Amino acid sequence: MIKALDKEHIKQIYNQTSSYYDWFHRVGTFNLDNRGRKFLVKHTVKNGDYILDAGGGTGTTGLLALEKSGLNGKLVVLDASKKMLKKAEFKAASKKYTERVTTQIGDMYEIPYPDNSFDVVLSTYSTCPLENPAHAVQEMKRVLKPNGLLGIAHSTEPNGKIARYLTNLAEKLIWKFPRLSLGCRKIDLSNEIQKPGFTMIENKLIGLVPWYFRLIILKKIQQ
Repeated sequence: MIKALDKEHIKQIYNQTSSYYDWFHRVGTFNLDNRGRKFLVKHTVKNGDYILDAGGGTGTTGLLALEKSGLNGKLVVLDASKKMLKKAEFKAASKKYTERVTTQIGDMYEIPYPDNSFDVVLSTYSTCPLENPAHAVQEMKRVLKPNGLLGIAHSTEPNGKIARYLTNLAEKLIWKFPRLSLGCRKIDLSNEIQKPGFTMIENKLIGLVPWYFRLIILKKIQQ
């Protein structure tokens, strides 16, 4: 696994790319990113849910989720980048969702909400840049209500030997230019998602050379 960039460098990259992040990420992943977002939203969100988009950036995933949650749904978009959140606020206003959307500057290692706060927690491509993604997953689990759903999409390795070789090669080349990589690298959350207290709902691999993503949905068991 490639070593993560430090937090301040990551924040700087996302502030610098906020104005074009949406199209850049969509084109750069051959629209696989949106495929992952839609899959998670479809299988996690129901009417009236209180949703956290953790590391939500410009709010693309969170706003999709809010739309599915209906008129009684509410959304918090949490991110460390002020400029990304400003973009999220603009998008929410354009959809007339402002009253139901809260943007929150914050760290995924210390989510500033109490235990058992949210019906749904989503993290799309926001654990990949972190030095300790397992810590962030623990925080997302903490703020999720019993019987709530946690949906995560992250960069990962493919199964095939040739595809894995080509994916690793592409990652090494792109990481020579951090702004192109957006600080994102392939990670493995298999140990984290198998910990007690949660039931696996979905564990799906999508992608094509050189980009592959793991889509995970966990349900918090009622204690």
